[in-house]
Amino acid sequence: MELGLFTDSVEEIPFEDALDLAAEVGATAVEIATGGLSRMCHADTDALLRDAAARVWFCDAIAARGLRLAALNCSGFPLHPVIGAQQRTSIEATIRLAGELGVTKVVTMSGTPGDGPGGTTFNWLWYPWPADALALLERQWGAAIELWTELATLARASGIERIALELHPLQLVYNVPTLVRLRDAVGPVIGANVDPSHLFWQQMDPLAVVRALGEAVFHVHLKDTSLVPARLAIAGVLDQAPFETPDQRAWLFRTVGRGHDRAFWAAFLGALAEVGYDDVVSIENEDVRQPAEPGVREAAAFIGSILAG
Repeated sequence: MELGLFTDSVEEIPFEDALDLAAEVGATAVEIATGGLSRMCHADTDALLRDAAARVWFCDAIAARGLRLAALNCSGFPLHPVIGAQQRTSIEATIRLAGELGVTKVVTMSGTPGDGPGGTTFNWLWYPWPADALALLERQWGAAIELWTELATLARASGIERIALELHPLQLVYNVPTLVRLRDAVGPVIGANVDPSHLFWQQMDPLAVVRALGEAVFHVHLKDTSLVPARLAIAGVLDQAPFETPDQRAWLFRTVGRGHDRAFWAAFLGALAEVGYDDVVSIENEDVRQPAEPGVREAAAFIGSILAG
């Protein structure tokens, strides 16, 4: 395994500065955002698709720092009733760009539809009742399987070997059973981006998730979560307090090592090794209690020491 940086962690700094930071903290790979939900992408997908010289410059800038481009990331809501078409177009462009750049892995999200014609947002069903909700869920799955069958066809034609779907609540694919359902329906080009931070607050075991998925683990994000027992006791894991008011929340995204200790993260990397994962573990920093760049440096030092043995 090798240390990587998802440059969205430092989205406010320019592309080449983000690459410099990745190299400085000991990363050997980068993951670059190309659209979707990312506010400030370090890759202009349309410009890179139009201009071969721009693609050469882009790849050279990465290679010159001793880095490799491990994945393109276009995480979003491709089944959203309002923005879904735009999000799907962005994912399609990312797949084509990955093919042009010789990158064989794209990281994204499955998406979630609304509740029918005229819907204004997605409808994520998390409770198996009442019957009409379960019927809607099956219709949503039909739409998702159709979408990802088409996108998988495009991916294979573009030389993409792995579509890593982040196991993220609000998406149809958010845990092991839902990932397996889509993979069984679409094929082995579909796999998981395992980000423990989203598993922690759902009370899932990231080690068990890795072992259950096995060869379907395609990508890994390094992000931590801390639980706040007093708030958790009265609000539960479905706490709706805004992320902008961290003191009021039952759980918070944290820099790796600030929510779970070295023993956990060493065991997590060990579980990845057990299932044969030998690719990038990519720092994704979203700690609201810490500035972005210091968080990346801290995460890199923490995980780098474990990777070094």
